[in-house]
Amino acid sequence: MTFTPLERDEVQQPCITLVGMAGAGKSTLGELLAERLRWGQLDTDRYLESYYAIPLQRIMDIYGLDEFLRIEEHLVSELNLTRTVISTGGSVIYGNAAMERLKKLGPVVLLGIDEDTFIERVGDGENRGLAIAPGASMRDLYNERQPLYRAAADIVVNTDTNTPEECVNQILEQIEIS
Repeated sequence: MTFTPLERDEVQQPCITLVGMAGAGKSTLGELLAERLRWGQLDTDRYLESYYAIPLQRIMDIYGLDEFLRIEEHLVSELNLTRTVISTGGSVIYGNAAMERLKKLGPVVLLGIDEDTFIERVGDGENRGLAIAPGASMRDLYNERQPLYRAAADIVVNTDTNTPEECVNQILEQIEIS
């Protein structure tokens, strides 16, 4: 038997992709949203860890920032899913091919948090596998990514001012699911 992946036009129900900074709640909301929709859920950071059989931070340590971003872009750009909530790593926004693929799979939701909340939740980012340039501060990283996230997002839901359940409700109110 030969399996033929579905083309975008054949997909009955698209995916929903969650993007945003570390600490925005992508993994938590991904699980809640998937449960509510009775869909699958994929965390792309866990996917990378599974693919390489080592923690995300170790992938960064072994391959370095540029190669890590290339790996992430490659693996995410090859996703072929339907009826799945995709929780991405914060750095996926740097990969044009990855973002193009995610946009083809369905709507992209930015889980927004303000800069101070990001710093409070993530701290110095140590051992998180955070894709940050040497010498850059957490504030630099936040300010660098915000315009990229906003440009890619179909909708924005603020997770620092709403409960997880309120965020899920806002997402479902703004996205048409057939």
